[in-house]
Amino acid sequence: MKPTTLLSRTSARTLVAAGLAAGLFFAAGCAKSEDDGSDGSGGSSQDQGDAGQEVSSSGKGSGKTCTIDAYGGKKLDLKDATVGFSQSEKEANPFRIAETASIRAEAKKRGIKLLTANAQSQFSKQISDVQDLIAKGADVLVVAPLNSDGWEPVLRAAGAKHIPIVTIDRKINATACKDYVSFIGSDFVEQGKRAADRMIETTGGKGKIAILLGAAGNNVTTERTKGFEERIKEKAPDLKVVFKQTGEFAREKGQQVTEQLIQSKPDITGIYAENDEMGLGAVNALKGAGKKAGDVKIVTIDGTKGAVRGIVDGWIDGVVESNPRFGPLAFQTLETFTKGGKVAQDIVIKDNAYTKKNAASDLGKAY
Repeated sequence: MKPTTLLSRTSARTLVAAGLAAGLFFAAGCAKSEDDGSDGSGGSSQDQGDAGQEVSSSGKGSGKTCTIDAYGGKKLDLKDATVGFSQSEKEANPFRIAETASIRAEAKKRGIKLLTANAQSQFSKQISDVQDLIAKGADVLVVAPLNSDGWEPVLRAAGAKHIPIVTIDRKINATACKDYVSFIGSDFVEQGKRAADRMIETTGGKGKIAILLGAAGNNVTTERTKGFEERIKEKAPDLKVVFKQTGEFAREKGQQVTEQLIQSKPDITGIYAENDEMGLGAVNALKGAGKKAGDVKIVTIDGTKGAVRGIVDGWIDGVVESNPRFGPLAFQTLETFTKGGKVAQDIVIKDNAYTKKNAASDLGKAY
């Protein structure tokens, strides 16, 4: 991501406060942590290139912010603190690999002690992981939630010690500036709308389409589905959603579901996969069924190299980016907050997109 000045972002759902815009400038998971006592130097540090996150500047909203006084904590110097990071999913997914690498790289750059844990796609383990990070002395927490519900045990434990929590890429169903400080992530409804726009364009607005849903229980799946279906209904009533089934954000499951889809709906026109991994699984299924590139239009969300390469090869028709490089923005948010400054309760990042026009030239920006 490119170095950027944080701009204010507001939307009907989420917003970035002007106070954060004025104050933030930045360059560019049971309970055993992956690197107990780590200083943040372990692990891979992917080259972030010019792909640093940029805060979106569009939208509408009221601009709610949070301060450490309102949250009930005490000021601290982040350089003297221990940061705990809880990753939700197995790092076979390029999004999670890039996300963790970004957190590690930024902690190392800032000289901050980092403890990490990976829940391996098990929610009960993630709860235990975060409780363990607290027990090990984490002063602040960065959490990539697996699910949106069920965080009460963690919130009670963190609240008792006034430990600030920033969630990234998925929200938790709790109260901002009371249970947690801020959410940093994409406008997932908007992502779904942009995916629908691409599907309408590539299909001509007619035909039968399928949705490979993400995992249940989190806001990403719900909102990406909502945005897509609302836009299709609004702009392309002749484009009918005839199949919806979860692919659990996994390539193997996406392939299995698409194999079933091909059998039950052989005349399918397009597939909307709510992440790249499921979309790539769909490509494998289509190849196995003897389909040719372009026979079924595929639109996905994430921006992995595999999916962008799929556009170049003709199998995928569009990818809406969901940028995983949260490190710089997450740590800058924590630094501003722990020093007593205002931060937005919802920090929405700007996402790019890949099509046939830019996939080959921008492949190096994918992760």
